[in-house]
Amino acid sequence: SESNYDSSYITCRDLFKIYKPADLEVVALRGIDLDIKQGELTAIVGESGSGKSTLLNILAGLETPSAGQVSVGNRNLLDITNKSLVEYRRSEVGFVWQSTSRNLVPYLSVRDNIELPMAIAGSSATDRRKRSSYLLKELQIEDKATRLPSQLSGGEQQRTAIGVALSNTPPLLLADEPTGELDSQMAIEIFDLLRSINRDHGTTIVIVSHYQDIANHVNRVVHIRDGRISSESFMEHGFDRNDTRTEHEYVVIDEAEPIVAIDVNTGSDRQSGENSNSYILQDNLEAAHELARQIRLRNIGGLIIMDFIDMKNRRDRNAVLQKMREEMGQDKVLVLLPGLGQLCVIIQIIG
Repeated sequence: SESNYDSSYITCRDLFKIYKPADLEVVALRGIDLDIKQGELTAIVGESGSGKSTLLNILAGLETPSAGQVSVGNRNLLDITNKSLVEYRRSEVGFVWQSTSRNLVPYLSVRDNIELPMAIAGSSATDRRKRSSYLLKELQIEDKATRLPSQLSGGEQQRTAIGVALSNTPPLLLADEPTGELDSQMAIEIFDLLRSINRDHGTTIVIVSHYQDIANHVNRVVHIRDGRISSESFMEHGFDRNDTRTEHEYVVIDEAEPIVAIDVNTGSDRQSGENSNSYILQDNLEAAHELARQIRLRNIGGLIIMDFIDMKNRRDRNAVLQKMREEMGQDKVLVLLPGLGQLCVIIQIIG
């Protein structure tokens, strides 16, 4: 059925997953809100038991959430027939497991493993051979086409698994710990391969990983803690000869909380949602003092954003930041945040 959600390719709203083994109740997901655009390369990270693999299984159509909303493309995964779900799993999503025993049939060759999903989908032998030859070349395992999985290295097995997942040209690729059983060098090769697939074919890729350096291989990292999204981080490319990259982490606040936007310099009205309040305060230190006063007077709770669009002097920015810390308390000013050509102070106010 058609989704009524926004333009994001993947949309999760207030997503819950509760397991009830025997008399116990285990809450794996606690109200996840997530949007992933088509063509994004995203990693989901978190401690064991945080809910990241559960989220991936829901996106793959392998599990059903207990409550909330979830859509992928035009598929509403909460309101989908069994027939449509089979079509979705077969043609619209590819899945790579950590364990190669779940990815590959041990008695089939590399080429036959890659062609198996196409055969199930009803593709002709000619089309299967053409597609498998392309993938073998793309994945740099042409010389391994006739080998069995047991005759491959760990990295080659995962390359083959990616080939199986991409066999029917799905627009979405999900990978659960694809480098969990590989050494560091092989892990980097697999991440580079996934990145090239994303770049060259526009495939939306979501990776669950414990890999510490994952931020250097994806565009966006979503951090899950205790079944909730706790923060997100993005990599910013430098323009120097060495192409240095800087990671910026954003604290994620509940979208239902009110947002107050204060433009310190330009006087323009920054809108931050339908229910937001916007204050135009132009004098730097006075703006910080007035903001703190307004928060106290109006009992405002939620997320406070201060934009420093034209304040290029670091000393001025630090002075405003320090003033906010004095006025609101050190624990309320969470991060000095680089944005698109500006700097923001993000402040969590307990209403």
